[in-house]
Amino acid sequence: MKIRRYLAPDLRQALRQVREAQGPDAVILSTRRLDGEVEVVAAIDYEAVADAEAPVAEMVASAPQDDFATIARRTLAEARSGEVVSEASGGGASNADMGEELRTMRRLLETQLAALAWSDLTRRAPLRTTLLKELAELGIAADLATTIAAAVPETGELAAARRQVFAGIAGRLAIAEDRWLTQGGVVVLAGSSGAGKTSTLAKLAARWVMRHGSRELALVSCDGARFGAHEQLRTLGQLLDVPVHALTSTAELENVLPALVSRRLVLVDTAGSAPRDMQLPRELATLAAKTPRLETALVLAATTQAAALEDTVRRFAPVTPQSCVLTRLDEATSLGGTLSVLMRARLPLAWVSEGQRVPEDLRPARALELVARAVQLARECGAAADEDLLVRRFGGGVRASV
Repeated sequence: MKIRRYLAPDLRQALRQVREAQGPDAVILSTRRLDGEVEVVAAIDYEAVADAEAPVAEMVASAPQDDFATIARRTLAEARSGEVVSEASGGGASNADMGEELRTMRRLLETQLAALAWSDLTRRAPLRTTLLKELAELGIAADLATTIAAAVPETGELAAARRQVFAGIAGRLAIAEDRWLTQGGVVVLAGSSGAGKTSTLAKLAARWVMRHGSRELALVSCDGARFGAHEQLRTLGQLLDVPVHALTSTAELENVLPALVSRRLVLVDTAGSAPRDMQLPRELATLAAKTPRLETALVLAATTQAAALEDTVRRFAPVTPQSCVLTRLDEATSLGGTLSVLMRARLPLAWVSEGQRVPEDLRPARALELVARAVQLARECGAAADEDLLVRRFGGGVRASV
């Protein structure tokens, strides 16, 4: 038994000293105030802690998964109840400090329970945990990875299980057919600034001219904000012998589209949409309600973080985009986050772009090719998922609101 005395300005700092010096297994023997400070006496019995570890581990290992989850939830509920009782017992700084300490202890408990849950899953389902580890290295979101790995039987070889996982990812990716270059339409390319909308438009226009000629194609530039945007599209129109209409905003499209009804394909370039800017989505939603032929296609850069891609998809949800284009594939170092966004949104992917050449670096999207590219990038970049990351992602999903 090791007993130590701690002095601190308040109870929270004193308990932090106890935890740092003696660990989470320390027992508080007494607390009292002394001349504006708080005295805490704590003790820890190293032998008792060591003796207690084996029975606890055996109990967790032998318990069924459902029982373990029930125990975890009950333990956290008791911790919450203790916090409520402590905060309701009286006012003052002391109760506030104790409430904060209880929240800290609850977070520590959640971490320990997650580690135990992951250890238990590793013992019971080694193949699934291996698949989860590889999906984490790919960058696939935790909820999707859990669902995909759970669909693979535990019995079987790892190579066959990997193939099932890759097929599961590919099956969740919606792929759009190549209807723009066959059926035509009015296609509005929208997305964040720098996503590659103008480059994508140039590649699509060049492909159309190579296949059908220039007579039934028209280009429209609505990017009045970017310097030189209209001139860039006019230059493209001169090279392809295609008419170009320069507008100051997307709202003017309503007046221009009736004059282009004889054109089978109309490609519209828009200004980049900044985060939290809802003007362009609102204008496109209004226009789409009046023009059934109009289709909005989101242009997403594979180099963008998954959270930013999710924000773009969410902002343009009122427009109901019919498809999307994935650009800058050649610059990406990981594709897991991008694929996770596409899987969640169920947004059909029509084309992928991986270079600046017009029109060679644009090709129809293929789900299995994208999955293979994601695996290749993970191997080339040496992506690894350590034990702490796996515990946080897949440790039973035990969480408490603070």
